[in-house]
Amino acid sequence: MTPRPGGPETGPGRLGSAVVIGTGLIGTSIALALCEQGVTVWLTDHDPAAARLAAELGAGRVLPEPLGAVERGGDAPEAAAPGQRPQAQEGPWADLAVLAVPPAAVASSLAAAQARRLARWYTDVASVKALPLRQASELGCDLACFVPGHPLSGRERSGPAAARADLFLGRPWVICPGPLTRPEAIAAVADLVRCCRGELVQADADEHDHWVALVSHAPHVVAAAMAAQLTDAPGGALGLAGQGLRDVTRIAAGDAGLWTQILAANAAPVARVLADVAADLAAVAEALAETGAPPHPGEHPSVKLLAGLLEEGSAGVARIPGKRGTPVRDNAVVQVVIPDRPGELARLFQVAGESGVNIEDIVIEHSPGLPVGVAELTVRPDAVARLTQALAAAGWPVRR
Repeated sequence: MTPRPGGPETGPGRLGSAVVIGTGLIGTSIALALCEQGVTVWLTDHDPAAARLAAELGAGRVLPEPLGAVERGGDAPEAAAPGQRPQAQEGPWADLAVLAVPPAAVASSLAAAQARRLARWYTDVASVKALPLRQASELGCDLACFVPGHPLSGRERSGPAAARADLFLGRPWVICPGPLTRPEAIAAVADLVRCCRGELVQADADEHDHWVALVSHAPHVVAAAMAAQLTDAPGGALGLAGQGLRDVTRIAAGDAGLWTQILAANAAPVARVLADVAADLAAVAEALAETGAPPHPGEHPSVKLLAGLLEEGSAGVARIPGKRGTPVRDNAVVQVVIPDRPGELARLFQVAGESGVNIEDIVIEHSPGLPVGVAELTVRPDAVARLTQALAAAGWPVRR
């Protein structure tokens, strides 16, 4: 199935209540977004302290008992007040249950939630789809009311304290309904995506796993491999590190335990991508070794292989979509020297705004040991002169 944006028509208010199972970064961010839209949210986590913290952050109310409990236990301190709690003794507790758990826990969490009739419809947010689906089928889960989902958003930080209600704003949110999935379940999950202000995309589970192996999972391994080279690097070398190294290794700071589960659950597709990357790297390493140090290394035949890979890399970067999934436009960069003190960045943005220039992106390059840095402002080419003049007039050192 070819992925397609959008999904069933949904209207505001279709989703009235939800249970979020797992109050880490993703689960708590979803809960915060739902609360902003007026949805009644219940929270549960295998770590009660995490659920309580999420509740204290305004992400909802703690479910009266942990997911695996046999009895609902309405006398628990966290139980809802009269009129706030859904009448769920003989029916589903909520409209939708969101399983914000690692891939290895999706199937068992779904089976436990369905056994307790926790919700009418169910979805998950794991970044692997095919394996949890097979495991859920083996456990006898009702897949007609389950819509596998994956919001492609996150942060290097983890836990409920890192959650943000706008984490999914404008980000793709893939759903992978199967042939047995009920339309009402798809509609409920589509409304969840709308509440979180994500961009709905529908795809087949196997295709999803192959695509995320390329654009998410394998890049994490590559970043980790490069970052691992720094563990024994001399301090002098690390003192020379700039934005390029930070860009390449940024995602390597993610939760190692979670990423181990993700990679293991999507092992075959990730392995294929990594094998291709490894082959390219091995070929370049061999070519560089053959080049040695001749009088004119640029003329060595092996250099052509290196140049070819670099050119392909540049072409690949150009294919990555820009804002809101649109093709990348030809932008320009204006470099501004910015003092490292409070309020300077806000003043910079104010000057840009007053000159009518939209900043498409910004990167800050810090100067080691100095109280200044360089802000690289990405703008449209026709705005360069206007922005440069405005910044210079405001006293900013500017270069293009």
